[in-house]
Amino acid sequence: MAEFLHVVAEPEPLRRMPRSPRIPLAPAQERMWAAAAAGRSADWNVARAFRIRGAVVNTAALRAALDDVVRRHAPLRTCYPGTADGPIQMVMDADVARVDVEVVDSFPGELTERIAEFASRAFDLASELPIRARICRLGSRDVVLALVVHHISLDGQSIPPLMRDLVTAYLARTAGQAPAFAPLPVDYIDYTLWKHEYLGAYDDPCSRASTQLRYWANNLVGRPTPLELPYDRPRSARSDAAGDIIQVRFDATLHQALLARARQAGASLFMLLQTAFALSVAAFAKSPDVTVATAVSGRDDPQLADLVGNFADDVLLRIRVDRAADMSDLIAQVRRVALAAFAHPDTPNPRLRRSLPQDPGHPLFQATLILQRADAAPPAPTPAGISITDFPTGVVRAKHDLEFGLTENYDHTGAPTGITGPFLYPTARFDRATAARFVETFGTMVELVASGYTGPLAPLLFPEPRRRGRRRNR
Repeated sequence: MAEFLHVVAEPEPLRRMPRSPRIPLAPAQERMWAAAAAGRSADWNVARAFRIRGAVVNTAALRAALDDVVRRHAPLRTCYPGTADGPIQMVMDADVARVDVEVVDSFPGELTERIAEFASRAFDLASELPIRARICRLGSRDVVLALVVHHISLDGQSIPPLMRDLVTAYLARTAGQAPAFAPLPVDYIDYTLWKHEYLGAYDDPCSRASTQLRYWANNLVGRPTPLELPYDRPRSARSDAAGDIIQVRFDATLHQALLARARQAGASLFMLLQTAFALSVAAFAKSPDVTVATAVSGRDDPQLADLVGNFADDVLLRIRVDRAADMSDLIAQVRRVALAAFAHPDTPNPRLRRSLPQDPGHPLFQATLILQRADAAPPAPTPAGISITDFPTGVVRAKHDLEFGLTENYDHTGAPTGITGPFLYPTARFDRATAARFVETFGTMVELVASGYTGPLAPLLFPEPRRRGRRRNR
């Protein structure tokens, strides 16, 4: 009997795609749409504020520049209605899409509170543009621009091109001209259609989409969920993403030691930090089997570098600390798990959750660590006589129980200068003291990994209690 081997054809490169009547969501957008449909749209608002000082700020030109940027980047003028066949992207006509801009007079002392309130308003993704702005006038030469964009239309790597295009458009509008943007090679709709072409259909068992879904379903079956973290208050049925931050810093010496251990282990700095993170979560939850998450940028193709849109998505790392003989063995396991996860980056969380035999109310993960490298390039030039600086928004959203957003920093010679970033936690579940205890545990694990420790793991997860009372003389 003849046997046939199904071979998945090599994918076509990313390119301009013919438009279809129905544009589905990109895989990275599905979790945001599902959260919004469940009443948690505001949890995914991305808020940034910029203080503009030095020269007289032309608010009319700034409003026009915002509209220019919305015309240039389709996700900023896209609605996401649900249909009988699932949610779709509905791109509004570039000539009629206008940013909702408020211009208000304000005072510095009240500004952060007012921006936080502005940023907390939910978007109706089915009918509203996913962007709004507020221009807060502190004086003719001093304004704060607050931008709120729903995460379904923007990721972290969208901020630099967004601000670069906004400055370009503002300079042109103050000169009475339309901006002369460099043409984009593709847009977000091209990317979406190409991505679905690349992945294929879930009803095709041999498609990339089905192959990746099977990988995750098999990899995650039988894991303990949810992890029993030491909550100070019971988990509420009502979602509350209000959070707080503890800043984390590892100095240059520790950074250098981690890089040396990574080279020795044939791993990366990211893998070592994930090893320490998995150990910390395992100790905190008293579970030797933990699933944590990280993010992939989704911008592997250079044609996507200047686009505003949401390409980033989560991938899961299931770490079995109980299957590692010692620290070196655990680092090797994390390396294998991470490489396999990054090879299967395209399964949307809502679809994966539906394929797992667990209570759909349980989260896929409760802890996440993201590591990025600081941009070594000089900052983008600003208009002559104008200073543009970040202004605090007063908004902290902790959508998961334990969240690290770390950045590795290097000087102009490439020498490591330290690892920094925030730890976010939900105040509805943890007191600050409990969160600080977890950060301390993570710091201890990082130092242990950097020190070259190769010993057993059980003492790290279940340390022996200190004996009380006096020692007996023998």
